[in-house]
Amino acid sequence: MLHAKLMEGRTDNQFGTERMWVMLTDFVDLMQQSKRVLAFTGAGISTESGIPDFRSPGGIWSQSQPVYYDQFLRSQAARNEYWRQKSVAHRDFAAAQPNPGHRVLAQWEAQGRLIGVITQNIDGLHQLAGSRRVLEVHGTAREVACVGCRRRWPAEVGLAWYAELKQAPDCPDCGRPLKHATISFGQALDPEVLEQASEWAARCDLILALGSSLVVQPAAGIPVLAQNFGARLVIINRDPTPLDHQADLVRRTPLGETLEAAAQALLERCA
Repeated sequence: MLHAKLMEGRTDNQFGTERMWVMLTDFVDLMQQSKRVLAFTGAGISTESGIPDFRSPGGIWSQSQPVYYDQFLRSQAARNEYWRQKSVAHRDFAAAQPNPGHRVLAQWEAQGRLIGVITQNIDGLHQLAGSRRVLEVHGTAREVACVGCRRRWPAEVGLAWYAELKQAPDCPDCGRPLKHATISFGQALDPEVLEQASEWAARCDLILALGSSLVVQPAAGIPVLAQNFGARLVIINRDPTPLDHQADLVRRTPLGETLEAAAQALLERCA
């Protein structure tokens, strides 16, 4: 039944038909053999929701230079530019909805197949899809935080203050600068999040690297850490990655469609 579904309406050029079926079988075999699956996701899983990769043509970094954390702290002009960029980027994902890839990972977590999601993304779509165990190694753009007292507000509140003031807002409690609760260039990652991510990587027996270039460190070291503890590695990404040569399975198929088909195949095997 699943094989027929994959073939329906497709040409060899569109999806690789028989090759896709072989790939799916290998992927589902690994999923079925594993007890503690961990997902590691990058920008590629959210592009199917209409959110551009920051590095791709049309992304914010193709139009503006990112503001480094030290610049943000010392310069009002840098903070104003930071908030201008964030107000533009917010439009790209504010109305975005989870796609089949996000929903399948949430479904696998609910079924007990997935121990959690470690994501490099800041869009919050995993949580919107229903995932409960999510580690955001680069923070979240759905909130703003004070760099001093650490109090947080929904991003829309901070953006409204920026629009009203026509400049970067400060914390109403302590007067220090507000920024999105994301990790800027030059800013240290949250050590508690990294520690938890390392614990999950050490526990899993299969890690799925989905839509990540696997070049942004230290987050990109998480799949390697999982392998060092004996986990197998599956990479599904549009472009080659530095870890392709050491992965157990590498494919270039569309993420949402691949995960959706794999989920259906697992259900059929268990029926």
